[in-house]
Order: sequence, then structure tokens, then C-alpha cells
Amino acid sequence: MTTEPDPLSARLLIELEPGVEHLLQRHLSASQMWLPHTFTPWSTAYDYDGPLGGQAWQCEQSTLPRPVQDALVVNLLTEDNLPGYHFELATEFGREGAWGAWGNRWTAEEGRHADALRSYLHATRAVDPVELEHQRMRHVGTGYTSHHPSLLHGLAYVTVQELATREAHRNAGKACQDPLGEQLMTRIAADENLHMLFYRDLYAQAIQLAPDAAVQSLADVICRFTMPGVTIPGFGRRALRIAAAGIYNLDIHRDYVLLPLLRHLGVMTRSGLGPSGEEARDRISHHLERLSAQAERFRRLLDRMESADHATC
Repeated sequence: MTTEPDPLSARLLIELEPGVEHLLQRHLSASQMWLPHTFTPWSTAYDYDGPLGGQAWQCEQSTLPRPVQDALVVNLLTEDNLPGYHFELATEFGREGAWGAWGNRWTAEEGRHADALRSYLHATRAVDPVELEHQRMRHVGTGYTSHHPSLLHGLAYVTVQELATREAHRNAGKACQDPLGEQLMTRIAADENLHMLFYRDLYAQAIQLAPDAAVQSLADVICRFTMPGVTIPGFGRRALRIAAAGIYNLDIHRDYVLLPLLRHLGVMTRSGLGPSGEEARDRISHHLERLSAQAERFRRLLDRMESADHATC
């Protein structure tokens, strides 16, 4: 947001700040310090072509399946846009007090993710480093703008996004078939989980303060949700391969992101909502039904494709 906050957002910035301070202190007591360089297999790395006169990357050097390569590249390029995310946080939440302290701490922790993941990919020659850098320049050069119309929309988005990102990192690690890769992605996912807990529990407070507006904003975000890396070059093709591999798809988004959040926040069972809140809740319910139908169609398509492959063989 580049303009003055609306009256409700301005009020919530003040009324939620004690909760921000409490949740920040809880976060600091729960978070663990970890060192990105310790997750890089330096002993197996060797020089690339260029000033050091090493060996150029070749596709057969990667031991990762193609969907896992896609997932790790998407995850890394998403993390690379941290400057844009920090700017949005500072603009929406402010740079002073507990809100500013949280934004700075979040940024410091998120900065480790790109450092560790890029070093791992380079050392293991898991992806083409030249193409990766070209894509980073294009993606970060595009920047990031949230377009959130209110504070509640911004909080709702990061609540959903942090849990979605946790699942994306964790599942990519499981699919790596590399113990170190899985350990690294599990470590990153643990950070994302703590970030999600902060935002989720803050949003629970927001629902208490402004129930109808909060449920409306959450419905808007859920029904229009896209991952922050959607502007990455080739995102659509990569997302299809990632979904087909079961790393992140509509089933995961519904069952492991939306439904747990809705249960914890009590959105679908809450009493006392006004007409606008009830309408928003209906929208969420219809959206969940659409997601289930879309996921089923995608599964049937994959089954047909696999059957065709077997018949060809």
C-alpha cells in the first residue's frame, strides 16, 4: 500500500501491536540459530568454467529428478525476491515499534534461505547455474508488489503463503532423494513454520477485533491466492511438473494449507457473523468445493497420461 491506511487498518495497526510484541517474543524464544554454510557439501564441489578455468555445467551432472529441480529453482527464486517482500512489509506494517522489529527479524531469517539453497545447488551441480542467474536477474528485476487493499488482506495473504511455502519446501526436500538436500529443506521449512505461526495467531486476534472484515479479507485472499513466485519465468510449466510429482498441488493446497488454517481460526464454525461475514464464508466453502473438483480432474488426467505411457511401452 502506498497511500494512507483506511480507518480500519489504522485502528488495527494500533490494537494489534501488543499482540505483535507478544508473538515476536514467543518467536524469538522458539527460533533456532542455524548456519547456511554448514549445509553445503563443499568437499564435493569443484570449479566452474570462467575465471577459475573449471568445468562448465552439464545436465547429466544433476542427480535430481526434473520436478525436484523445478521445485528447488522456484523455491530459490521466490526467496531471492526478499528485498521486494521487505519493502512491502515495511510499507504495510510500518518500520517502527513491534511491527518494524518483526519485519526486520523476519527479513534476517528469510535471508538465510536463498544463501543456503543457492550454495547447495551450486556445490552439487543440481541445476544450470548460468540459467539460474539469468532467471534471478529477470525475476528480481521485475520486483514484487502485493496489491493488498488493506492490512487484513496483507495479514491474510502472508498467513496462507507462509504455510504454503512451508509445504513446498518440505515436500521438495522429501523428493530430493538426497539426505543433505532433505535436511536443508526441512531446516528452511522449520523457519517458515514459525513465521506461519506468528501470522496465523495474529490473524486469530484480528478476527476477534473485526470478525466480518477479517473473514471477508481471508475469503478474498483464499479465492484469489497465487504463490509469490508466480512471475518467475516458466512458472506455469514448472508448476505442472511439480504438481504431477506430488510436491505441491491442489490437493496439498486444500488439505494441508487451507483446511488446517480454517480449522484453527474457527472460520467455518464461528457464530455471530453479520451478512458480509456469512457471504464471505459461503465463498470460501464454494472455493473449497471447486478446488476438490479441479484436483480430481487433474488426477484423472495424470492417470490417463500414465496409462497411455504404459500402453506405448
